[in-house]
Amino acid sequence: MEIAAVLADFDEQMRRHPPHQPGARIEADARVTRVLAEGTGWNGVVWSDLSERDADGAIAAEIERFSVLDQPWEWKYYSYDRPADLPDRLRRAGFVPDAVEALLVAEVAELASDTVLPAGVELVPVVDQAGVDALVQVHDEVFGGNHRAIGATVLTGLGSAPPSVAAVVAMAGGSPISSGRVEFPNGADFATIWGGGTLSAWRGRGVFRALVAYRAALALQRGYRYLQVDASAESRPILLRLGFVELAKTTPFRYGSPKHAPAQ
Repeated sequence: MEIAAVLADFDEQMRRHPPHQPGARIEADARVTRVLAEGTGWNGVVWSDLSERDADGAIAAEIERFSVLDQPWEWKYYSYDRPADLPDRLRRAGFVPDAVEALLVAEVAELASDTVLPAGVELVPVVDQAGVDALVQVHDEVFGGNHRAIGATVLTGLGSAPPSVAAVVAMAGGSPISSGRVEFPNGADFATIWGGGTLSAWRGRGVFRALVAYRAALALQRGYRYLQVDASAESRPILLRLGFVELAKTTPFRYGSPKHAPAQ
């Protein structure tokens, strides 16, 4: 993988000019690209190109722009963003950083699709409200908080034509033990995976790897070249062993009270 070229494509396709998202509006100007969503959707800055001279003014302008929403939002910072002290400037402006994540990308065709599930476990596609409820249940148990907003996002994506999202739940003995989703941005080379949380009793038994392989197969069927994920410290080593490559680090900087965002 030509890391610099893939990162440039990711920056252009997924950050500077991101695909349309159901229930959201994309605003892009010369220095900043932002997403403004309806209801409980994700809001924030996804791309910026700032200098030491104009960074503080741009940050203040975004705070003013998002103040009309009267809800928390994020500035999605990547380790190659400018200026070099952007994280410090965000902190001084009142932003709070969440955990650092790894921006990982794999070529879909190179990922394994023949992983074996533990005995008694099956993967069930999410196709209705019951499946969404099971996905949300796993997220709530594994990551904490309330993830109903994610469930609403999945339902909306399933209802689009063609579906902009697919989700899967691993079931054992009639109970959900792991879940995740894959999103299919229109016109991009990158499908993105989210979630993958597994109940503690089932970790280390191949369930997470099976969910990755399942979603990679869906991305391949849809014609995507790459699979991308913002990986937590826990999932990063597994994903690297599966063939993902780290392109950068990324940190969500929150403005306002904490929100229950999808964990990776």
